[in-house]
Amino acid sequence: MPAVARFRSVVVDCPDPRELARFYAQVGGGTPEDDNPDWVVLRIPDGPRLAFQRSPGYTPPEWPRADRNAQQFHLDFDGGSTWEEIDAAEERVLALGARVLNREDYEKKDFRVYADPAGHPFCLCRIEHTV
Repeated sequence: MPAVARFRSVVVDCPDPRELARFYAQVGGGTPEDDNPDWVVLRIPDGPRLAFQRSPGYTPPEWPRADRNAQQFHLDFDGGSTWEEIDAAEERVLALGARVLNREDYEKKDFRVYADPAGHPFCLCRIEHTV
């Protein structure tokens, strides 16, 4: 079946679009286009186009609560294929302002869950790369 439309962007509500776009530019690459303080676009190389939109009265999701202000989406990033790479990526995102949302069962999962500076969940995933 032919598509109705082409995918354009993931739009993220937040209190400060420039700040959050800069955070994700450091995590995933790219340069924010921030001519408008209420709408900032980030084109991640070989990835999605992310747009950050100012949302007055923004309230971050409470992860993993499903009963109130639940997570509406999250972003997954390939953090590497080894735990050493994931550890290094974790150190960097924490230095950028992320915070850990769940340390439970790290050794059993192929992902780690964090909150960005505005409180949105995102994951660093361990991806086994094949040649």
